Amino acid sequence: MRYEIHGTFMQSLDTFLAPNESMYTESGGMAWMKGNVEMTTNTRGGLMAGLGRKLAGESLFMTTYTNRGAEEALVTFTPEAPGKVIPIKLNQGQSIICQRDAFMCAEVTVDIAMHFRKRLGAGFFGGEGFILQKITGPGYAFLEIPGEVREYSLASGEMMNIDPGHIAFFEPSVDYDITRVKGLTNVLFSGEGLFLATLMGPGRIWLESLPLANLAAKLSKYMPTKSS
Repeated sequence: MRYEIHGTFMQSLDTFLAPNESMYTESGGMAWMKGNVEMTTNTRGGLMAGLGRKLAGESLFMTTYTNRGAEEALVTFTPEAPGKVIPIKLNQGQSIICQRDAFMCAEVTVDIAMHFRKRLGAGFFGGEGFILQKITGPGYAFLEIPGEVREYSLASGEMMNIDPGHIAFFEPSVDYDITRVKGLTNVLFSGEGLFLATLMGPGRIWLESLPLANLAAKLSKYMPTKSS
């Protein structure tokens, strides 16, 4: 499959579909298209699979775009917030664990499913890290990550403490847990809340600079309020 990513902080993704080649995305994910492209919308895998994706931040229904023409077709996708479009090429059975709502689009050979954290600590206190997405190959998947993205490689046993909202995605070999912030003053005045996420290697992790919850909280200060 051929693709191009355009822009810097408000990126768009052009996918060029050969005859009979397909891409799928959540409902409303397509921006524009050109050529003899057929749209098919369904729950993709059944109702339970659709409900699982819904819990993981995606839509219940997915739309597949297939080139039914004899020439190459264009389908363009755009993210929902300022940030980066990240291409991930997955081999057969290879997976990546992502934050909720990170999935943008993928080849039809790629599977997306809900991913639960096994530990109760991460479940109850991890906030954005409670329910994640598991994307499995083979094929190309494209993620939409708010802000800029930085990649780190953690050695076996190496650990990094992270505000949960800054975790974009990581390899399944990385262990994810939640730890409590130490010190009453830190809890009350640091602005980091009660808990931090911990990612421990081995494996690669990708972190984002602009969690949408932080952006929404900042913008809410400037939004007009209803007068009493």
